[in-house]
Amino acid sequence: MLVETDSLSKRYGSLVALRSCSFTIGAGEVFGLLGPNGAGKTTLLRLLLGFLRPSSGSARIAGWDCQRQSLAVRKAVSYLPGDVRLFRSMRGAAVLRFFSDVRRGASFARATAIADQLQLDLSGRVSRMSTGMRQKLALAAAFAGDTPLLILDEPTANLDPSVRRTVLRLVQRARQEGRTILFSSHVFSEAEEICDRVGIMRRGELVHVQELVELRRGHRIGARLVGPFRSPPADLERQLSVQIDGDRLSVETDSPLGPILKWLASLSLEEIRIEPVGLRSLYERFHATVASETP
Repeated sequence: MLVETDSLSKRYGSLVALRSCSFTIGAGEVFGLLGPNGAGKTTLLRLLLGFLRPSSGSARIAGWDCQRQSLAVRKAVSYLPGDVRLFRSMRGAAVLRFFSDVRRGASFARATAIADQLQLDLSGRVSRMSTGMRQKLALAAAFAGDTPLLILDEPTANLDPSVRRTVLRLVQRARQEGRTILFSSHVFSEAEEICDRVGIMRRGELVHVQELVELRRGHRIGARLVGPFRSPPADLERQLSVQIDGDRLSVETDSPLGPILKWLASLSLEEIRIEPVGLRSLYERFHATVASETP
């Protein structure tokens, strides 16, 4: 495994920013972290990079201990922080030249090619760039490195939809090159498209890890009953989550649809809707309880 954490925790007095986080990421995998602000995503990323000292637990990247061997860890990682800070007096090209010179294996030619794909003019000074332009510049610097691991904190923040598509293609290309990508995001559609797995974080805890290939098999079926309801056969019922609210029928399943549709065809239904379960639905299962507990 390229990334490993074991009961990794971070406390600030009585405040628990990260609690007993354990997971692994394999080489060549795209792993997304989902959660609201304050869920612990950025704290986790900074612990992995050795920027923060854990209160307990441990983490390793490429076999290196993230706390005791943080310099070796950072040599194996290209990092895009969520709060990008660049040299404001430099022009864009000079910034990419600087990062290419200090990063072993980085390529200035590759960095400028990526900037071109992101439609970024490198002739202007950073101080005169918009927030989105500075984000593009930081992305070009991060992707130009030749490291086994990319850690990206909200990589598509402040970008318009067409540039977001380009960033997703860069992530896909990095995976094809054998690199591993760990990133945090608030955008379910992006994570759904490019991730192999996602971790859902809530109040400093990693509460669920989901393989996307399994999630894509899940479907939600909604319909209006216009006749009597008959329960599905016993062998099928075990594969379904069925809810009835008045004349509204809701069914969730991750099983093949053929037998389910055959059962539904025996009912008197109207307004039938079939849709993938999707990440948003999964995410809301874990965060709906938090909303209901909030006074």
